[in-house]
Amino acid sequence: MILQGLSPHTKIFPQFCSNKNKLIELQFVLIDRTNFKTVTILLYNMSKFFNVANYYFAKTIEKSFDDAIKLVTEGLKTEGFGIITEIRMDEKFKEKLGVDFKKYVILGACNPSYAYKALQMEDKIGAMLPCNVLVIDQGNGKTEVAAINPVASMRSIPNPNLYDVAHKVSQTLKHMVDHI
Repeated sequence: MILQGLSPHTKIFPQFCSNKNKLIELQFVLIDRTNFKTVTILLYNMSKFFNVANYYFAKTIEKSFDDAIKLVTEGLKTEGFGIITEIRMDEKFKEKLGVDFKKYVILGACNPSYAYKALQMEDKIGAMLPCNVLVIDQGNGKTEVAAINPVASMRSIPNPNLYDVAHKVSQTLKHMVDHI
């Protein structure tokens, strides 16, 4: 697709992508020094041609639940993240509802450098922090690790300045998940 009338300094940011009823809507924000345009492209039944980002990255490993938590914590630390919250959903369900649930922990991971940059660009982005990383006991010595894909969650925020940070955080979290 060729967009006419754009200067060589134009930056294009993916803004929104939805796949409803086999209709894909792609929206891009085009920004240059003198212009701000939003372009929406509607495509019917083209989903097989597009890799719409999943909202998480996941991998199942052959480790115990406790060992997986240690591996994830170490992997996040290597990537510059610290764990600032830890929620044991299985324990909370037992305490509050009296029900049993598989071992399931939500780790709130924060990279202070990325968080600071994002908050400077959009002060309400804190509603989406920290980055959640899940460790889920799948039984038989297998544990699933899943991390949020910030690029997918940033689609709902109309601030294209965040996309660079979201992309870097996504790459970092995906690298951690892929290498544990």
